[in-house]
Amino acid sequence: MPRLLIVTFLSKTPEPPLEWWQTSVIYQVYPRSFQDSNGDGVGDLQGIRSRLDHLEYINARALWLSPMYESPMRDFGYDPSNITNIDPIFGTMEDFDELLADVHSRGMKMILDFIPNHTSDLHKWFQASKAGVEEYKDYYVWTDGNLTANGTRVPPNNWKSFFGDSAWEWVEERQQFYLHQFLKEQPDLNYRNPKVVEEMTNALRFWLERGVDGFRIDAVLTMFESADLSLNEPLNNRPGAELWQYESLEHIYTSHQPETYEVIAKWRHLADEYYQKDGNYRFLVTEAYCETIQQAMYYYHTGADMPFNFDLVFLNRTCGGDCVDRAISNWMTNMPIGKWPNWVIGNHDNKRIATKMGTEFVNAMNTLLLLLPGTPTTYNGEELGLTNIEVSYEDTQDPFGKRFGPERYHEVSRDPPRSPMLWDSTHSSGFSNATKTWLPVHPDYEIFNAEAQRKAEGVTPLKMYRDLSLLRQEATFQRGTFKPLLVDENIYSFVRELEGESLYYVILNFGSTEAQVDLAEQGLPENGLVKLNSGDFHHSDYNVGKEIKLNKISLNPGQFLVIKYDV
Repeated sequence: MPRLLIVTFLSKTPEPPLEWWQTSVIYQVYPRSFQDSNGDGVGDLQGIRSRLDHLEYINARALWLSPMYESPMRDFGYDPSNITNIDPIFGTMEDFDELLADVHSRGMKMILDFIPNHTSDLHKWFQASKAGVEEYKDYYVWTDGNLTANGTRVPPNNWKSFFGDSAWEWVEERQQFYLHQFLKEQPDLNYRNPKVVEEMTNALRFWLERGVDGFRIDAVLTMFESADLSLNEPLNNRPGAELWQYESLEHIYTSHQPETYEVIAKWRHLADEYYQKDGNYRFLVTEAYCETIQQAMYYYHTGADMPFNFDLVFLNRTCGGDCVDRAISNWMTNMPIGKWPNWVIGNHDNKRIATKMGTEFVNAMNTLLLLLPGTPTTYNGEELGLTNIEVSYEDTQDPFGKRFGPERYHEVSRDPPRSPMLWDSTHSSGFSNATKTWLPVHPDYEIFNAEAQRKAEGVTPLKMYRDLSLLRQEATFQRGTFKPLLVDENIYSFVRELEGESLYYVILNFGSTEAQVDLAEQGLPENGLVKLNSGDFHHSDYNVGKEIKLNKISLNPGQFLVIKYDV
């Protein structure tokens, strides 16, 4: 049976002016895949600079730049060998400064990916630590391990890396194991060493001095581990998890350690130093895939402005209106009072929304992303409705995929959502003039490219995204109250309201069958004005600008209406 929720999550009490990170759409750019400016088949900083008009077209006012640091690229920049320098494949520090200046000249902000948990094994710190140089000896987590009866050295515990093997790697030169919660080429820093905290704080200061506006703090959950390295993590008996997998253990000693929150608080203090100097707020968002909602919510208390909310990322085609409601309510009902929500539907590590949900639900998902209360984050290409691409084993770049071999690589590879951005119908869709790009270009680039979608006469995902992002700029969506309305197995609907402003009803069909909706039965007015629709109606009843009756609305799967009512 349909149900009516009457919880209002955001107060109508007058609030102080919103900061830029609350009013902006954050747009994630994966540099390797955005735009190649020098013909080597890999995206770069000057390429990004040449495409800033696209961000303005979709009203994205904050650019989140995935890693462009100096790196051997074992994990495509998430393994920095120098976190205060630019990798030559992306350009130079001068290129970065020019990009940042262009971003700021457009009134936009730049957020950098900051990688605190680990470095590359080629970082000078690790090379010195491995060699036993006293100054760097404890920059990483080292242990003798355990000695077996036959004299063999083995790891001190059963901790696993995210990639499923032991989190410990033996180094003959030092005669010890080091910890790596990711690839063995990504040794974990030792944050129990105050010098490491100081080094990483200075790295943040380096970029703040250059003028960046905020940081996405990567993999924050693993920054600390238990000081007692003899402790084994218990099995969690999760259905379907094999014993070799990271997911087979309860990570009570290697994640969410309380000392992590203290370091983030220190970085908040650093960010606020710059805020006090020039009045430009410095934004901090944490990235942590949490086992429980309580773990996620705790990051609101650490000094971070918000932890990324991945609840919508994991939706799939089996998820109807009730399921969408649970994902949204899970965050909103658990969020601490006075904190700010946020929404993400895709990123470089997960399947594209069109692949998970189906292409017919792309506009509906972007409607949720942009019209729910809080800050939306969009991964480049989601505004085009791109699907994952098929990548052969021979073309596979992701180290995680490669280690599974040609039979199983497709189960885990992160390459499919990382394909080059589609700009036009020319060679390589305008991404590069190289003969071969670092990953294959989407085979349907002539249909999905940005230029074709802008010029098309009908509704396209790109034009719909732009319309939604423009609507989001209205005061009602910026800071109005939010109330779920009618929810059932097909329909998810909600109301956005702000005193003195227009009221909006948003109704979406996430089900697999046609749904009839009677909003008048829920105590709403009899009539309303169609502000936006999903663009795939085969009649004119719900045309934009048309007044409609709310007592009999019919929506097919993937269709939605945004209805305006002037109080």
